[in-house]
Amino acid sequence: MAGHQPVNADVTAEEILAGLTDFFATATAGNTPGPDEDYFALGLVNSLLALELVAHVERRFGIEVAVEDLDLDNFRTMHRVTAFVLRKRSAGIP
Repeated sequence: MAGHQPVNADVTAEEILAGLTDFFATATAGNTPGPDEDYFALGLVNSLLALELVAHVERRFGIEVAVEDLDLDNFRTMHRVTAFVLRKRSAGIP
């Protein structure tokens, strides 16, 4: 399963976005939001799916999401998650 294969250290925004698109395609039965669509506002993500998204991001991109990172603004859209992952990875957090 692709979710168990962390991307390399030189992950690109495009690779992150592709991984998130795959996650949402599966998690929302093909009702994948656009990269700038707020999937919480659209009602596509509930609290359980939000936890699954955080776990997916940690596994797939080899980062740790700390309690202080659990700001909705980090996870509201796929582009925001992509920027968050790039920030965490550039900071060298695991």
